[in-house]
Amino acid sequence: MKYIFVTGGVVSSLGKGLTAASIGTLLENRGLKVALQKFDPYLNVDPGTMSPFQHGEVYVLDDGAETDLDLGHYERFTSTELTRFNNLTSGQVYQSVLDKERRGDYLGKTVQVIPHVTDEIQNRIREIGDKTGADVVITEIGGTIGDIEGLPFVEAIREFALAADRDDVLFLHVTFVPFINAAGELKTKPTQQGVAKLREIGITPDVLVCRCEKPLTKELRQKLSLFCNVPYEAVIEEIDVEHSIYEVPLMLQCEGLDDLICKRLSLKTKEADMGHWKEVIRKLTTPRDRVRIGVVGKYVELQDAYKSVYEAVIHGGVANDCGIEIERVDAEDIEEKGAANVLRGCSGILIPGGFGERGVEGKIQATQYARENNIPYLGLCLGMQIATIEFARNMLQLKGAHSTEFDPGTDHPVIALLDEQQNVTDKGGTMRLGSQPCSLKPDSLAARLYGSGKIHERHRHRYEFNNAYREMFEAAGLMFSGTSPDGNLVEIVEVPGHPFFVASQFHPEFKSKPNKPHPLFSGFIEAAQACDHDKKV
Repeated sequence: MKYIFVTGGVVSSLGKGLTAASIGTLLENRGLKVALQKFDPYLNVDPGTMSPFQHGEVYVLDDGAETDLDLGHYERFTSTELTRFNNLTSGQVYQSVLDKERRGDYLGKTVQVIPHVTDEIQNRIREIGDKTGADVVITEIGGTIGDIEGLPFVEAIREFALAADRDDVLFLHVTFVPFINAAGELKTKPTQQGVAKLREIGITPDVLVCRCEKPLTKELRQKLSLFCNVPYEAVIEEIDVEHSIYEVPLMLQCEGLDDLICKRLSLKTKEADMGHWKEVIRKLTTPRDRVRIGVVGKYVELQDAYKSVYEAVIHGGVANDCGIEIERVDAEDIEEKGAANVLRGCSGILIPGGFGERGVEGKIQATQYARENNIPYLGLCLGMQIATIEFARNMLQLKGAHSTEFDPGTDHPVIALLDEQQNVTDKGGTMRLGSQPCSLKPDSLAARLYGSGKIHERHRHRYEFNNAYREMFEAAGLMFSGTSPDGNLVEIVEVPGHPFFVASQFHPEFKSKPNKPHPLFSGFIEAAQACDHDKKV
């Protein structure tokens, strides 16, 4: 088994996750089985309780694990099946070590970072390899080299490499080569300093991936090679892509990175066939059509807060050979200016998930605008709950209808806490999480889009539709087109006769890929195209 460790230097948010995912894509297309994992140095057990403004979205896996958003990149770029074992945090490491200490597993020894914490980290590296039977395990180390909280992880991979055969381990360092406008040139000193810090810890990178705005000259590559002790051909340019993140694997292939990795790890494989990937890029760069989609949320200032949603919308565009212009709409702007003024020109409206009362009334107004004006609408998790609240208020005339999450004293709690959540006090990892089965009505739009009557989708919620109101809603024309197999939990609602009005309690965005768009997003964009054409006519 071969191991690739991806570290980062100079600054955070360099794209280590995208780089790791792109390497996974290239190696998979060479016929290798790949496993990817992310090590996060923060002390939270998982990102489930962290603010989207601080950490971006929480990415949910089939087994219910709440994980880092980089695992979304791993799943979108590769076919690897991820579980909770693919994301490890310092919180999990220390929790495990302390549990063992309390049980007496260490037989009276003094428990220390080295070897007990570093051993725990190394065990996870081996465990992933054993569980997946992968040819190559790619491990991304979160944060930046030199961060105090990340030192145990870096020390662990140093120790791991020391115990392994040299041909079985590769260190790849992603670094920033800034362009200084005033000087009109790229600067290598930050990279030199970052690699020097890495070498102080005992790791010399085998490959240097240079994030940059401008192309690297031959002289710059030679300088980086010399001062960072990396072969010239292992200095890889990763310039800002022009259109889409899905161009990164092709860029790295042009740089010869996959050839270099296979040579360094003694992997004898065929050349990666990226023809299907190139067709995805063609549809992204020169689509036959274009539409504008309004995503109405409360975290729109931060791109990563709805990362999977934005990507799934783009995938829906790929399915329809349609370019997507995403209009990020703050729900509070709608409360202030009105839905018609803010959303005018959008051919589709999407309400993503979220928590907290801020912006809820703006989302309700956006939903009403979409329903009454025949604009395609897709609601996700909270977006489904918003759709039922809006329907209750404006179609059933249930004044003040709401969710008990936002108004515990509402006269019409059309959305209420799940029974299983009534006595839950801890916040982390306690929601209804992970893949759950769903049965679809045969005559529904959802069943037609999925092409099946039985599906599995990923969830992350505490509240649900209140079944006491179900007959009233159905009589007014709302279809409950998807439910749990026992019929107790409402999973999908839709408005028959509307061009496209579908909302799901689950999160379909987590199962969409560029080369396998999710059917709900494909149908949504198809309807938005038709809506846009009708406007033009």
